[in-house]
Amino acid sequence: MKVVLLLAQRNLRLYTRDRAGVLFSLLGPLILLGLYALFLGRLQADALAQTLPTADSDDVLVFVFAWVFAGVTMITTLTTGLAAMSSFVEDRASGRFADFLVSPPTRLQLVLGYLISSFAVAFVLSVLVALVGQFALLAVGGPLLGATQLASLLGVIALSAASFSALSGFAAAFLGTTAAFAAFSTVTGTVLGFLAGAYIPPGVLPIAVVNVINTLPFAQSAMLLRQPFVDQALDQMTGGNAAVIDELNSYYGMTLSLGGADIGNPIAIAELSLLLILFALLGAWRIGRAIR
Repeated sequence: MKVVLLLAQRNLRLYTRDRAGVLFSLLGPLILLGLYALFLGRLQADALAQTLPTADSDDVLVFVFAWVFAGVTMITTLTTGLAAMSSFVEDRASGRFADFLVSPPTRLQLVLGYLISSFAVAFVLSVLVALVGQFALLAVGGPLLGATQLASLLGVIALSAASFSALSGFAAAFLGTTAAFAAFSTVTGTVLGFLAGAYIPPGVLPIAVVNVINTLPFAQSAMLLRQPFVDQALDQMTGGNAAVIDELNSYYGMTLSLGGADIGNPIAIAELSLLLILFALLGAWRIGRAIR
């Protein structure tokens, strides 16, 4: 295990040494934040305020930004873990694997080093983004997350970061050049916001599109992250009206359904856990084959 941790530490150093790469791994979330800060946030808050004329405008804005930060956190769990796999692509492109094969570490240790470093980057940066979101909400008059909500948030971030790091490892194993990896990362960060329903509320999309999105682990991760983020803000905005809360939960993706059947938290957690196990095995197999 010591060898694996040393390899993971080496990969982390390679990743953090490229500060521009760290910034670009956060490009998708930063773009989303910019869009909402400058345009979409106020427009969406105004539209929601018209739907809820009795709600305080400040409470509406807090809810919208809480919803946005949940989506930003979800995107970060994938884009940063994927960016951390750049060390694997660089090692492959530069031919360093030939040196690794004549060194003491085994293929399995090398694979685990890449996956663990990817998870560490995704988890730490996602927690950082979530904390920034919490402080931003406090600045606009939002509530402070309670201990239970914070624990739930950290647990979902850890599960999402682990699952998507495994998925990223599998995807990166098919990329042989840094140019291909950079292009893939850019496209992924852009498309992911739509697949997770982070740019616009799922309720505005056609039912057929929503059903497709809701089957994907990205939307389910976003659902799990939204719940602790918006719980207090939603209750404050609606005055605790259960009917309105249920409607907004469905419209904004805090609850998901497929063909009229609800996708509960246990199902979402099970799917993310299955994704983690499946792609950790597939990724380890594929990366191991690439190390030659």
